[in-house]
Amino acid sequence: MILASLAALLAAPAALGASPDLVVNQVFAGGGNAGAPYSNDFVELFNRGSSAVDVGGWSIQYASGSGTSWQVTPLSGSVQAGGHYLVQLASGSVGAALPTPDASGTSNLAVSGGKVALAHATTALTCGAAAGSCSADPLVTDLVGYGSATDYEGAGAAPAIGNTTAAVRADGGCTDTDVNSSDFSAAAPTPRNSAATAAPCSAPPPPSGGVSQNAPVDIDVDSVLSLALERPSISFGHAAAGETPASVSERVTVASNHMTGYALTVHRSAFVPADLPLGLSASAPPGGQLGGQLVGGAMAAIPIAPAADLLIGTTSAPSAPAGDAWATNVGFVSPLPFVTPGHYTATVTYTAIGR
Repeated sequence: MILASLAALLAAPAALGASPDLVVNQVFAGGGNAGAPYSNDFVELFNRGSSAVDVGGWSIQYASGSGTSWQVTPLSGSVQAGGHYLVQLASGSVGAALPTPDASGTSNLAVSGGKVALAHATTALTCGAAAGSCSADPLVTDLVGYGSATDYEGAGAAPAIGNTTAAVRADGGCTDTDVNSSDFSAAAPTPRNSAATAAPCSAPPPPSGGVSQNAPVDIDVDSVLSLALERPSISFGHAAAGETPASVSERVTVASNHMTGYALTVHRSAFVPADLPLGLSASAPPGGQLGGQLVGGAMAAIPIAPAADLLIGTTSAPSAPAGDAWATNVGFVSPLPFVTPGHYTATVTYTAIGR
């Protein structure tokens, strides 16, 4: 007798904890009642696992809040990973029709409270009188006690529901902690059958290998070479023939990033109506070298284009950050000739060239 009893215990299937795959996802008990959105009670299942579940030989069972007499609705077919399965139950005269059910029964769920069990058998259960009794039954895969139910998973029953609300599992059905009071909330029913789009709980793994896409990159790098004059124009005022007017300062600031430096030159146009002997003297900034004709403070004649420019000076490195200041003085290399009185004009052009 002892050996026979031990063998029977070993052969019994073990009770299940948090369901790794198929769970009760929604329980709606208000079908056909006043104000109900649907004409039938229903139970919706959800496959939160990663592979299909065959429910042939399984059942949805219902008992009243304190009862232990269970009504059985057999199931058939399978539920794909992330898929739903709709069990249509008792009907009334109010509300819209459910989506095409995957299984049908006649159990009339009570709004005030009840117990719904997913069992992997069609034998009627006998548990449910006390909390935890059905969870200990090896045939029970999932249990939802709601409202006034005397049996439920965990510390408490799912919330009370009404004619317009269902007990709805959290996270789209992906949450199952075996505690009905925290896994479920009362919300508007949304019945889905096996034709509904699957919603797997785990995102699919990223594709193997890699992908790439080109993004062309371009930039226009400009040379830094600028020149600024102290005066926009130079005026000697009035002078008489035979006089040599005082020179006028025209500081030239050159900014350059050329690593080998730059050259600074000057030329002019002829005076009109007659030419006059315009010249220039200069001093170099730190790092600059004066042109040969200007060494020692000499004043050299400014050539008239297209003759070659007068070299003011050169550098062999980039300019100072604020630029190099070349102190030039524009004047006359000899006294003014005896020309017809009048207004005489010319243009002086400074040029900086990267080396």
